[in-house]
Amino acid sequence: MGIALDLSDAPAPLMRRVLLAYGIGDAGTGMATAVVGFYLFVFYTAVAGLPAWLAGTVLMVVRVWDVFSDQMIGLLSDRTGGRWGPRLPWMISSAAPLGLSMTLMWWVPPFSDPWRFLWFVAVAAIFQSTYSGVNLPYSALATELTNDETLRTRLNAYRFTGSVLASLLGLLLGAALSHEGAPGYLRIGLASGLILVFGSVASAIGLAPAASRCQRPAATHQALIPQLRSLKANGLFLRVVAMYLLGWGALQLMQPVSIIYLSDALHLPHRWSTFLLIPFQISAMAGLWIWNRVAAQRSRLLALQAGGCGWIVFCIIAMVLPALPISGNALAAANRTQLLALLVTLVLLGLCAATAYLLPWAFLPEAVDAEPNHPAGLITAFMVQIQKLGSAVSVFLLGLILSWSGYEASLGEAQPERALVMIRMSMGLIPAVLVMLSLWVMRDWNRVRSRLLHR
Repeated sequence: MGIALDLSDAPAPLMRRVLLAYGIGDAGTGMATAVVGFYLFVFYTAVAGLPAWLAGTVLMVVRVWDVFSDQMIGLLSDRTGGRWGPRLPWMISSAAPLGLSMTLMWWVPPFSDPWRFLWFVAVAAIFQSTYSGVNLPYSALATELTNDETLRTRLNAYRFTGSVLASLLGLLLGAALSHEGAPGYLRIGLASGLILVFGSVASAIGLAPAASRCQRPAATHQALIPQLRSLKANGLFLRVVAMYLLGWGALQLMQPVSIIYLSDALHLPHRWSTFLLIPFQISAMAGLWIWNRVAAQRSRLLALQAGGCGWIVFCIIAMVLPALPISGNALAAANRTQLLALLVTLVLLGLCAATAYLLPWAFLPEAVDAEPNHPAGLITAFMVQIQKLGSAVSVFLLGLILSWSGYEASLGEAQPERALVMIRMSMGLIPAVLVMLSLWVMRDWNRVRSRLLHR
């Protein structure tokens, strides 16, 4: 291959092309993550008719398969050769089955349990595996395209800007179509699937000139078990993974419960509940660039701590916001103060929660650099797995909590008091505790970094 190209040394036109293509690459998967995060639990319970605990169980069952599939894709991606490098062939070949499985996830089959439950498990397993086939190699490229720390963070800022913009489109689709029941959800899945295919292929084409010439994994490969032992001793890797699991788990817990929280706990109309999530996503997109700037001018750790502390504060505020005095009529004069307080809280919450998107991936390249053979694919596999594990565990626990509290989707605002308390805690206290733990995990990052990278 010759001397590897570092993106920081690339001509300006190529730099712009790669940044744009990297921003497009997470549009499809980001939209899928948002649609699945906000709507899949509601779809399973309110449309497909699964009990809350069984809805949460679907994605937890899929995790057993993902434990193996993610690591195998990461390992095989590191060992894939060819003129286009190890990452692009995976992105292109996985795109079509990913789009198809995304569509089928939102189809209610005409048969009863347990076959219906098994159908949802099977389709979710295919979706998660092909998601890894696209997203894992794509994510690994941020480490391999450049060794420049600031440029790596900038790549991820472009990445998650595309992701959040696509998430906004997903929320708009959900707001426009989810009230139509099963046909509306199927159209959401179809639109998301088409964007997944287009975004993945377009990104691969745009990245090709740089991805085919950038740094690659070492030609000599460790076996999987010795490599895992090496990662066990990598303090940077362990801290990034733990921080991502906790922070992403907090965000993914808030996503599915937010619609229930807004409609059942705060008494907003369902249509309002979905549209009020849009300011959250817009502020999260602004937060990406705010924290990117803080990280570049001060430090990534300071950006993480400032955003995390704000996230904790606004989670607690969201938990104690009062319900609207007049139910079903959000614009009534008596509701306006509470509605304004809610809107401000959601905007500031999104601004701070943007740290969960950007900063774990900004810290990850140094965990790769700490390994002698730079196994970006394998290490990224853990991050993608953590992303999906955080989503699945959060929804699984949410299903258990709501079932235990007596929650029933059909009751709407007439939920038992214990269910309303648990909805508020799932929106506030529980994610706040998870974010606190993620900050505690990263408290000594600089010391460990100095020891491992400058020895």
